[in-house]
Parts: sequence; structure tokens; C-alpha cells
Amino acid sequence: MDVFRQWMIGVLLLVMVESPLFGQQENKAPEEFEGATAYCYKKTAEGELYLYVFQPEKGRQRNRPAAVFFFGGGWNGGTPGQFSEHASYLASRGMVGIVADYRVKSRQGTTPFECVKDGKSAIRWVRAHAGELGVDPDRIAAGGGSAGGHVAAATATVPGLEEEGEDRIVSCRPNALLLFNPVYDNGPEGFGHERVKERYKEISPIDNIRTGTPPAIVFLGTNDKLIPVATAEKYKELMKQAGSRCDLHLYEGQPHGFFNRRKSEEHFLKTVTEMDRFLESLGYLKGEPTIK
Repeated sequence: MDVFRQWMIGVLLLVMVESPLFGQQENKAPEEFEGATAYCYKKTAEGELYLYVFQPEKGRQRNRPAAVFFFGGGWNGGTPGQFSEHASYLASRGMVGIVADYRVKSRQGTTPFECVKDGKSAIRWVRAHAGELGVDPDRIAAGGGSAGGHVAAATATVPGLEEEGEDRIVSCRPNALLLFNPVYDNGPEGFGHERVKERYKEISPIDNIRTGTPPAIVFLGTNDKLIPVATAEKYKELMKQAGSRCDLHLYEGQPHGFFNRRKSEEHFLKTVTEMDRFLESLGYLKGEPTIK
């Protein structure tokens, strides 16, 4: 009986190990966003990752600027839908708007380091497929809110955290940043330090600003309990010292996440309008904002 039992356990273990689902998440169908086309930009041990592309109504043309948005959620959760309206709006203005999924702790059991790797992979994929998407590879903005703002800022600043096997000849650095109450300080006094600890300089955008960091616009409420105004002002000053532009917009009395439409219609419209004007100043858009 003992021999038979050992044989059965061995067979069971062999079946588990050889199963395509053992040690990885089953691939799920991409989400659906009205007006967007889903593309698988990365395959990981935890499953496939998708980004969702909103094309301008006039149809696909060549060399349009693009913006890739990353959702917030403390690197723990969240959904690409958070910025689908931003992406759709930019598409209505003539840009290619994109929202990207990335691995998070609640779904894939990952760390902030994987989040940044996925962010870099998304930007690199868009640039590598610029011809297919009708994107100008030299006018790609990265944006996001909170932890998604961190991912966007990190793609532009941190030198490491590259995914193995990717073609690094294709740059993962965006050409502009659209940051909504971003987490960009992971140092001892910053947000999320307990998640990265002594490795914080590998992943903290504020500790990696250097010459050539792309221009940024930042939106922050003065009553944000996670991101102090002093951090935003320090980031702006360091950007200035590096010769880079940083437009900081402060909103009196507003908390973390104030820019989401479901929290404040007024501040959603204000921040999207300022984002539009910033992109217009870079030559990505033309004319007056049309957000309603």
C-alpha cells in the first residue's frame, strides 16, 4: 500500500508540474473599453498584459503623438479604466490615447519593481509598434495617477529595472510626463518605502532625475495625505536644476485622487484642461481644449 501511495503522489506531482497553469496565472481575455482596441504587449509567468488603444475619429494616420496612462492603486490593485476617459479625450483631439494594464500585488502577487518593469515594457512596445499604431515614436507621453504616476515617472528616470529578453535598442523612456498626484519619492520619508526598503534608489523617481528628463506636468491637492506639497516642490526644483521643465499645479484643500471625475467633476475638467494646454505647448495638440 505504501508503494502504491508513493506512486500516486508522484503521478499527481508530475501532472501538476507539467500543467500549463502550474506556477502561473491562467490567461484571461482582455477587458473591453468602448472605442479601444486591445493589444497584448507582454507575456509574463503570471499571465498576459494588455494595453488599450483609442484612435482618433478621423482614422489611423502616421506620426500622431500618443499618451500611455497607468492606473493608481498603491501597486496593489486598480484597473486601466481609471484613465480610459483621459485616453478617449486625447483621441478626440487627434492623439493616440492608450491605457495599460500592469502586474499588481492583489492579482499577481508582485512588487513595485515588477510594476516599473511592466511600465517600461509598455512604452517600449508602443514605440516598437509605432508604425502599426500610427504613432510618432518621438512624441510619446507617459501618464498616471498615484502609483500609476510613479510607474510613468520611473519609466522616464530610473536607469534599471528592465525586463529580461526585451530589445533595449528601443527606448522605454517617454518624451513627456502627465503626473496626477504621483508617488515619486520612495525614500525613507517617502511613500511606499516599506515595500522597497534599502533598494529605494533603484525605483524612486526623485532620486534619479538627471539631464534629459522629459518635461512634466504635475497635479496635486494641498490636502493630500500621501504626497506632501514639499515633495512636489522639491521635484520641481530638481527638474529645474537638471534643465528640465516641470509645471506644478496645486489645488487648494484637495485630497489624494481629487482629479478623478467620480470624486470631483470640477477638478476632473480643470486638470484635463491643463493637461491639454501642456500638450499643446509641446506641439502635441492644436487649438483650445474641448473637454466637457
